Amino acid sequence: MKRLMITAAALLFSASALADDCANANTQSEMNICAAQQYQAADKKLNQTYQDAMKRAAVPQRDLLKKAQQAWITLRDADCAFAASGTAGGSVQPMILNQCLAEKTTDREAFLASMMQCEEGDLSCPLPPAN
Repeated sequence: MKRLMITAAALLFSASALADDCANANTQSEMNICAAQQYQAADKKLNQTYQDAMKRAAVPQRDLLKKAQQAWITLRDADCAFAASGTAGGSVQPMILNQCLAEKTTDREAFLASMMQCEEGDLSCPLPPAN
């Protein structure tokens, strides 16, 4: 339940941050740049959370987490390429692609962050609780 609440809060925060930052973009170029910046910010946050999760994971789990992350990146990139394919060659395509990447990256960061909030005895959580 706690993980669900944290995930929901992160999604709400990221959606409002995206709306605030992009609200003043007037041209497609500005919107493309804004979407790219939002993706870069989400990716940076995910990378930090991933590193924190790797530090918390037991040694045998680290390879599994690394494989899961690599597989997730492949899936994210393929999903977003497909999502943006309907606008191929258009000026809006970079925005569509980056919005997809930002959304999926934010979701993944929230998932990993929720794994860092597990309580003692939560068998559905692979990472040990914080000390």
